[in-house]
Amino acid sequence: MDFVRYEQNGGIVTLTLNKPEERNALSTPAQWAEVVAACERVRADLSVKAVVLTGAGSAFCAGGNVKDMRDKKGIAGGSAREIADGYRAGIQRIPLALYNLEVPTIAAVNGPAIGAGCDLACMCDIRIASSKAKFAESFVKLGIIPGDGGAWLLPRTVGMSKAAELTFTGDTIGADEALECGLVSRVVAPEELMAAAMALAERIAANPGPALRMAKRLLREGQHVRLDTLLEMSAAFQAIAHHTPEHDAALAAFLEKK
Repeated sequence: MDFVRYEQNGGIVTLTLNKPEERNALSTPAQWAEVVAACERVRADLSVKAVVLTGAGSAFCAGGNVKDMRDKKGIAGGSAREIADGYRAGIQRIPLALYNLEVPTIAAVNGPAIGAGCDLACMCDIRIASSKAKFAESFVKLGIIPGDGGAWLLPRTVGMSKAAELTFTGDTIGADEALECGLVSRVVAPEELMAAAMALAERIAANPGPALRMAKRLLREGQHVRLDTLLEMSAAFQAIAHHTPEHDAALAAFLEKK
């Protein structure tokens, strides 16, 4: 793959958007397809326990191609119906693939995450930011709307009031404000970002894989189902967990320490 660099070390996969000269913009069908393909590769590999997503160079992801919008080509080309179909068959495949990954995901936001780049970070479970990171739900500045799920993702990340503020103003915020509003859980020095993200991924990956996958599924489902429905799912998942060899091994290791 040309746009997404896929690296695996034990149970941790690092996905790096690798077009630094274009600030890792998500602007072509080939690029969207590579992100989806990387997610499908993760889903097919049961040895994977955590994913770290980052960008090469100075930016995390600069969003879409503004020149294509001006020239009415690419994702902005064709009739209104063709544009809508292009979104469904193109960039909208990314939130479905990334957000629904079974394993925990960490966005290591190394620089600007603008427009679709901000939404891409919100598709991950956890976000760690470099002090050089910037975020903007900037679509309104260009007279368009979040076309890749941002209106669903951002309120679930920062709450409706802050999401509305960011969406309606298109303002850019720095890493400190992102930390204050809960968009990220930690801010570190730029040179410490990947080490911090990998250390967190290692702490996650030290735990049994089946339990991680089921716990993430429950967290996701808990955002939109009733409590009694989630409790029923939890009972079923717990019954499965009690019969996994990973549970037996974890119990043995815990009791041996005692």
